[in-house]
Amino acid sequence: MENRKDIIQLSKGELGIDLFPYFEIAETAKKVSGQLHEFGYGDGLGDIQLRKEISKNLLKHGIHASASSILIVSGALQALKLLSVGILKRGSTVFIESPSYLYSIYLFRAAGMQLKPIPVDKNGFDVEELSKQNIKNNLSALYVNPTFQNPTTTIMSLQKRQLLIEKCQYFQLPIIEDDIYRDLWIDEPAPPPLKTFDQQGQVLYIGSFSKTIAAGLRIGWLVGPESVIKRLSDLRMQIDYGSSYASQMLVKELLSSGLYEKHLERTRNRLKQKRDFLLHLLNQHLVECATWSKPSGGFFIWVTFTKNIDTRKLFKECLNSGVLINPGFIYNDNYRTIRLSFAYPSFKEMEKGILIIKELLANHV
Repeated sequence: MENRKDIIQLSKGELGIDLFPYFEIAETAKKVSGQLHEFGYGDGLGDIQLRKEISKNLLKHGIHASASSILIVSGALQALKLLSVGILKRGSTVFIESPSYLYSIYLFRAAGMQLKPIPVDKNGFDVEELSKQNIKNNLSALYVNPTFQNPTTTIMSLQKRQLLIEKCQYFQLPIIEDDIYRDLWIDEPAPPPLKTFDQQGQVLYIGSFSKTIAAGLRIGWLVGPESVIKRLSDLRMQIDYGSSYASQMLVKELLSSGLYEKHLERTRNRLKQKRDFLLHLLNQHLVECATWSKPSGGFFIWVTFTKNIDTRKLFKECLNSGVLINPGFIYNDNYRTIRLSFAYPSFKEMEKGILIIKELLANHV
């Protein structure tokens, strides 16, 4: 449904066509085409020059990671897939935020993991609730999305990040930090990644250019201890022999030329305009039946209905009316919630979509 052109996509978690970096990619492609040489499968780690550029970029966020501790992956989902197959043991417990994007996919469960929800409130992940859990050594891990969390868009505070690291060190609990929205701040940069406080190689850090440049690039990365990265690169060679070399060269040149940063500046400005427009629409049309918070980054607004709205029914009615929304129940949320995207739809589509939702809600209340 997310690829249908006849539907207003208020659900889609990617940049819209108005944010596609046509100029940057065209300029970079010209330069890269003159640099290409014969290339084979590689070693599973990814192009060394790209890994060096990512290493430099991570330093801006306080992460010290050598190229040998970085694995290039085909998007963040592949990083999670490799970890679930190559590192986590079958039957392990993965503590996970609730609500969370990962409930909408079956990646960990398909690998035989048990998911244990930990609540997320307006201040982010509940660290104290995690401390009360039965955490088994070598049979547990924590997955967390602390920056512009999907779907709630919450940000874990600096103090809470430091506390979480302390608790996980005490319990010897590995952390999978999904930080794919970090570069997409709108109002101000988020607190440092959990990885910056990691002194024991306990945090496996995931990032991606699929959200910041283009979803179709399928280039992301995983940072971890060299022994873990080597093990996963060997596994990677058994799966698909590595990511597209041409895509890797394109991203490497975008980073080294400074065009990536220029693209981000323009993207943040545009996302601010689109976020503010969707907030205006919500205030104008849904304020009597819903509440929401102003996200300071990412792609989404998390809407909670204050009246007795059946979101399953609303989802079906919206779809039949040509609007696709993401209801909260797919993220393991038991409240009356929906996730709306401002990153993908146009201004006109957002306005039309909200008016349709308003009309449908009138029949519910």
